[in-house]
Amino acid sequence: MKGIAAMVASGRKLQIATWNIAAINNNPFEYWITYNENPGYEKLMSDVESFLESPMERDVSVSEVFPDDMFSKLETRMLGCGWPSVRGYWEEDFRNRKIISGFMKDPILGSKRLASMPDRITNTINVAGLDEPVCRPTVINMYGGDLDTLDQWWSAWETFMFDDALEIKTKKGVEKKVPYQMLQPIKKAKYPDITVEEEKVSLPLQTMCGAIFDAILVHIMNTVSDGEWQPLKRAMVENLNKKKVPKTLDILETETYVNSDVVALQEVSAAFIDQAKNRPKLGEAFWVVAPEDMDAVRDQNSAIFLRKETFPDGPNAEITSLVESSFEEGVKVPIAKGDILAITATDRDGVPFVIASFHGDTNGLATKPVLDAIMKAMSSDPTLAGHKLLFGLDANTYEKAKPGKQQDVLEWGKYFVGHGLTSCWGDTPDPKNYTTFNSRTYLQPQLNKACKKTDKRSNGDVNPKDFILFGKGSFAVESTWKDNTGEKMYLEDTAFPTMQFPSDHGILATIIAPLPESCDAM
Repeated sequence: MKGIAAMVASGRKLQIATWNIAAINNNPFEYWITYNENPGYEKLMSDVESFLESPMERDVSVSEVFPDDMFSKLETRMLGCGWPSVRGYWEEDFRNRKIISGFMKDPILGSKRLASMPDRITNTINVAGLDEPVCRPTVINMYGGDLDTLDQWWSAWETFMFDDALEIKTKKGVEKKVPYQMLQPIKKAKYPDITVEEEKVSLPLQTMCGAIFDAILVHIMNTVSDGEWQPLKRAMVENLNKKKVPKTLDILETETYVNSDVVALQEVSAAFIDQAKNRPKLGEAFWVVAPEDMDAVRDQNSAIFLRKETFPDGPNAEITSLVESSFEEGVKVPIAKGDILAITATDRDGVPFVIASFHGDTNGLATKPVLDAIMKAMSSDPTLAGHKLLFGLDANTYEKAKPGKQQDVLEWGKYFVGHGLTSCWGDTPDPKNYTTFNSRTYLQPQLNKACKKTDKRSNGDVNPKDFILFGKGSFAVESTWKDNTGEKMYLEDTAFPTMQFPSDHGILATIIAPLPESCDAM
């Protein structure tokens, strides 16, 4: 006896898990976290919020934080780069702005990208041959140097931006570049709020604004905490950033998940894949499957762990390219390289499977087209006839979706049922069955997206995003759980990641049993 009939006869079930482990966030302060071990975290973040929301007499002029002599040193450096002078912008405008109302919370400055663009490019730089990136001296990354005073900050910032040549991987190979050389002009065609005159001097103008931005952040942190924020930040960097991969692997090694038959993972780095294969417990238990054509730029890939005991021969073939070629012609699907991994594998009873892992775009608009493509690929390829689908995904669905702009979770449920599938949540997902709870703080460049401490649930990303799909006539759910602790528990009122749980998505797992009537379909 083979196939589903053998599974039914033996009473064998499948445990499937899916987890968007989330790419490493270089800014440990960007999202509200739960840090019960240190009450100072909540106080610090509340004090920063208060400073930015109600600065009052603390809303001083930019020149009091970034003084004229500091600008003159910056100007000398920028002129030495061959850039035009922006002294007129400094003297007639920026030096007189208020640090909060006139700079940090100026919406036009934000739409011009004059502070956020240089931050995005130079915040954290991956250097060829180094295990850890090089960070710009600022509050909002993993920079570990002392920022006790603005003079200390400026000395380090000036050296980083204008002196230190870094070996960077480019399309041409490895090139040496000083960070200022990595900056890109801000084009009016893309950012219409930039004036024609500002576009011409956008390199020195964004460099000046980036310096002011960093100086204000250092000033705010040292004002509200007298330097106590730096040990706190170092502890957060250690746990949320540097130990993220080991902590994630530790959770997957627990008895709860190491006994899974299939684990679908999203936003996985190449380093994670290597470390998973080299972990004795995981390496012995699983075939660790990564895309043949991995995304080396974003370094965010979907991956699949197959239990060796269940799939003794490992994966049969990768069919990702077949899925991607099955999109509706002429329709642009918002996916990136590495978002989809689809493979075939045959279990120990001879049951053939298509197993897929997928990371949806932020708004979930690729989720339905990707499912369509998987189903089309399975139906159009004769070699896939009779295969059973197991699909773990971050669908990026929403409880209260913006019509036409985001994927509604109930509409998504109707859609997969229309394909003859069901989910670990059944045919009709509960819109309040959340698998994410994260919200931005005030320590990141996009203050328009910041959530107050009291609003971090109501205004945060608290949504039912993660799913496991399979054939409605093939399997039935025996149990399903979600987990944002690593201990098979989900704390509904806890923002995460936490110092113990390293992702902003919960783990989703289900145990499914084969249906006797599906034997006839084999």
